[in-house]
Amino acid sequence: MKKLFWLLLGINIFVFSFEADAKNVARRLGVGFKDQFSESLPSVAAQYYPYDDLGFSAALGVDTRTDNSGFGLMVKLYRLLPNMQEEHMNFYMGAGAGLLSKETSGQTSSGFELSGFVGGEFFIMGLDSLGFSFEAGVGITSISNGVRFRTFGDSPLRAGMIFYF
Repeated sequence: MKKLFWLLLGINIFVFSFEADAKNVARRLGVGFKDQFSESLPSVAAQYYPYDDLGFSAALGVDTRTDNSGFGLMVKLYRLLPNMQEEHMNFYMGAGAGLLSKETSGQTSSGFELSGFVGGEFFIMGLDSLGFSFEAGVGITSISNGVRFRTFGDSPLRAGMIFYF
């Protein structure tokens, strides 16, 4: 437990010791990763803001592990919050919908996920095209073996890192 405390403290000092510089990402394609399904399934993601305040993303995760495979496809819609713009980051709210399939011990369950969230994306000075996100919200997952309601809070390690071209 002590090691975990010191690790988290070190990560916080490292991340927050840099100045951040927000970047207008309108009409720029971003690619990177996310891990936001109710079941951990790291995904490749693409993100695009066709307008100054409206964007969308798509994430695809595949794991073909024997007797423990998974598949997920999620799309999200983002709306930047105009009254919450900071010099170093953008705040947003949005909704997501996706398909999820998982296999555990030879049993396959499939269904869908829906989520509503608020979040932020920040940029570290010197890495102006690399966005780090964090999100929190509520979600529902309905798969063939049950329905799950959940609240979530995702750090940049789950909410994602996107490089904008």
